[in-house]
Order: sequence, then C-alpha cells, then structure tokens
Amino acid sequence: MLRRLLGDWRPTRMDLLLSLAVGITGLVESFGRQGSQPGQISDPVPMAVGVVVTGTLLLLRRRFPTTLLLALISIGLAVRAVAGNDYYAAWHFYSTLILVHTVASAAELRSRRGLAGLACVLAAYAGLQMQVFQSNDIAEVMITAVFMGVAYGSGILLRRQIDRTLRLAERAIRLEMEREERARLAVAEERTRIARELHDIVSHNVSVMTLHTGGVRMRLGEDHKLERDMLLGVERAGREAVEELQLMLGVLRGTGDLDPGASQPGLERLDELVTQVREAGLDVRLRITGEPRPLPPGLALSAYRVIQEALTNVLKHSPAAGADVVIAHSLTGLDVEITNDGTGGGRGSDGQRSDGQRSDGQRPGGHGLVGMRERTAMHGGELSTGPVPGGGYRVVARFPLDAPAATG
Repeated sequence: MLRRLLGDWRPTRMDLLLSLAVGITGLVESFGRQGSQPGQISDPVPMAVGVVVTGTLLLLRRRFPTTLLLALISIGLAVRAVAGNDYYAAWHFYSTLILVHTVASAAELRSRRGLAGLACVLAAYAGLQMQVFQSNDIAEVMITAVFMGVAYGSGILLRRQIDRTLRLAERAIRLEMEREERARLAVAEERTRIARELHDIVSHNVSVMTLHTGGVRMRLGEDHKLERDMLLGVERAGREAVEELQLMLGVLRGTGDLDPGASQPGLERLDELVTQVREAGLDVRLRITGEPRPLPPGLALSAYRVIQEALTNVLKHSPAAGADVVIAHSLTGLDVEITNDGTGGGRGSDGQRSDGQRSDGQRPGGHGLVGMRERTAMHGGELSTGPVPGGGYRVVARFPLDAPAATG
C-alpha cells in the first residue's frame, strides 16, 4: 500500500535535513523548557511525540504537501489538548512555514491543486490566530502574516524558477536535436552531391577505357581470336558498367542539377574561380608551390570544391577584405590552405559583425565545413580550421598521395 502511494518517489537530502532539524530542535525545546512555571512545558512527552511525528511527516512534504499541512494543524491541536497548557512550540511554527512554502511550490495557483493549497494555507493561518495568539495582538497577527506570506511567496518564486529551468532545458534539448538533424541532412546532401560529381568522372573514364579496348580489338587480326574474344568481354563489361552508372545517376540527380554532360572543374580552373571572387569584391592572392603532378580527377575536384566553399564563406559571411590561397604540391600529398585577414570592418570586439554573422566565415548553424570535411575525408585526408592570431580565419585541407615507386 505504501509503495503504491509513494511510487518511485524518494526523499531528497533537503527533506532529510529539514526533518532532522525540526526533530532535534523540537526535542531540545520539549525537554529543555520543562517546568511548572508560566512559559514552560509541564509534560514534555506529548510534545516530544508530536515532534517525532512531525519530523517523520516532513520527509513526505513534496509528495503530499497539502495533506501534511492539514495533518500538522491536527497534530498541533492534539498536542495542546493532551499537554493541557498554553505553551505553543516553536517547532510547530517552523514546520508550518516549511509546509506552506512546499504547498506554494507544488502547483500553479490557477489550478485546482493550487487553489486547494491556498485554502489550506489560509486555514493554517486562521488556526494560528485563533488557537495560539488568542489575545488578538495586532503585532502578533501582522508578524505571523508576514512570515506566512514570505513562505508562500518564496514557494511561488521557486516553482516559477523550476518551470523556467525545465522549459529552457527542453528547448535546449529540442534545439540540439534539430541541430543534429540538420547536420545529418547536410552530410547526406553533400555526400549525394559528391556521388553525382564522381559519377560523371567515373563514367567518363570507363567510357574512354571501353572505347580504347574496342579500338585495340578491331586492330587485332583473325589469328588473335582468343585475345579478340577477351577484349570483347571487357568492352561489353565496360558498356554495362556505364549503363549501370547512368541508372544510378537518374536516382541521384535532382531536377536542379547541372547538365550530365558538363565537365567537372579541377585545379586548372582556379584562375577562373579567383577572377570571379575578385570581381565580387574580395582580394584573393593565389600561390602555388612545389612541382605540380597529375592528380586523380576526384581528388582534384574535391580540392577545387574546398577552395570554392572556403572563398564563398569568406565572401558572404566574413568581414575580411582579402584572402590568401596556397596550393602546395609534394611527392606525398597536396595541401590546400585558405586564410582570410578578417579586417574588412563591421566586426565587434566579440568577433561578431554588425549584421550578426561570425568572423570565421561561417553562418550560425551553417554547414559549409561539413561539405569540406566530407570531401577531404573521402580521400583519406584531414581538414583543420580555426582562427588566426591577430585576426582572420584559416582552412587547411591535406590530401595524401601515393609516393612514386623508387627507381634505379
């Protein structure tokens, strides 16, 4: 029965602390003020029993606040009736204030439970005035009203603060879930875009391989029948692969995509990209170091897209006046670095522009870095981003390459 009433509820440390405080101070008061003189307790046993019962009930104050407030009024009446004197225990008044605070914090005043709690609080106050302060001293009446009002008001403030905290926590959780969902959709969208672009590259290369295979087969004489049959099989497999890629492209490509026959850009078109960005108002300085070497089409496309995305972010969402693009070729990899100076004006001391954009070139909640990170990771590379000391922002993408075999 008790488990059914309590459910999963457990007393908190504050409940235990208040229960012990009322119990200890009440017992000290009951036996410490024992005596036959006016203002003393002639029989401390009923008072002590009432203290123990009240301290135990305070453990359940958050579970049944209104019921316990009514029970506390009854305990006070019973103790006074059994003890047979006019002494009013301080522990009973403290316990009343605790339960009044708990009742106020338990429910909204406009609800039925809140109105019932307010009625119990008024009943407790009336009981104090009629049974304890029978002389109707105006000062005692006002002091009691102030204490009861403060206890009730603090309970209301506590409940409102708890409700506000819960709302903010729920909102934070909801925003976090929405942010994760947007990031997931952005990753999926970027991966689909990458797949579409790589499809064009793979389809082109397979088509070239198929055509070359067919050309070699036609140049072989009749005395190479076995070789001709093997090349014919390779040629058929290539055509089937191209057809399968075309079917896959139909699934991936949306209505707003580019022409399937359009060539994908690479690093050879960087000059054109830099010119377009300069015309848009950003001073871009391009520098190439190392000995350029042939790059896989997919890697060259990814490097181009990283530069394009980084410059677009700087142009649209950063106060920078200029940006440096450095492409470093080496035997083991390709490094791409884009750094903006962050000195275009309109930025406050907190790194925010007057229009609310961030100085790192990223919109609040934007996913520009998602695409760059996906493209870099696709080739086993690494992407690092961060602010530059003194102002500005840097994006560095490293694409590893297989080292050429040693000769000699």
